[in-house]
Amino acid sequence: MHALVRKVSPDLARCELTYLERTPIDSERASREHGSYTQALQALGCELEWVPSLPGHADGVFVEDTAVVVPELAVITRPGASSRRGETATVSTALERYRRLSRLTTPACLEGGDVLHIGRTLYVGISGRTNEAGVQQLREALAPHGYRVHALAVRGCLHLKSACSFIAPDTLLVNPDWVEAAAFDAARLISVDPGEPYGANTLTIAGTTLVSTAFPRTAQRLRTAGVRCLELEVRELHKAEAALTCMSLVF
Repeated sequence: MHALVRKVSPDLARCELTYLERTPIDSERASREHGSYTQALQALGCELEWVPSLPGHADGVFVEDTAVVVPELAVITRPGASSRRGETATVSTALERYRRLSRLTTPACLEGGDVLHIGRTLYVGISGRTNEAGVQQLREALAPHGYRVHALAVRGCLHLKSACSFIAPDTLLVNPDWVEAAAFDAARLISVDPGEPYGANTLTIAGTTLVSTAFPRTAQRLRTAGVRCLELEVRELHKAEAALTCMSLVF
């Protein structure tokens, strides 16, 4: 397993925000949290590759949004936030050593946080950052390789993976207020605790599911269902609308 990661920008406090009120962000504390996160990825067997730092790009740490990677291909995205489009070049350079590349072009907008992969289907959220043209171009890029791309509406949150995450082999953790749970091909659905609406974004690697310490009741629901969890402190990063999938590109 490879994981592309990027250091936290000292300008993180200037990040794009959509659904959260802006509050002061301590970039040094966020960097320490990110360090613990990357150490957890390594402990779970990921080989880390650090893409070049982009100090002037406040959201640069959120590398997931810059590409969609499947075994046959890497699709370089066109982020919906125009301030983020300069982030894709360094990720593209890193990925071209591993995959053939395809690129989305105007008028497409798509961010990787809106793409959830289950089997041969990619579910793509239509959000403030991803549009229908982005979904269609992704569909055209992946169709020759036998993938289905299914668009669905997201409401009340930044990205599709703000509302749900897949825990292999068969479980979807979901906030049903933000996305239609029945739209997914998952054998088992687990809803977040109602008091933890942002708890649906988790990252599963090698049979362990990373969960934010900010959502203990949701973590307990997962444990009760037999999911092995590892809790990480990322509360400072949460202030930037960050979650656990967005800070790495794992393939």
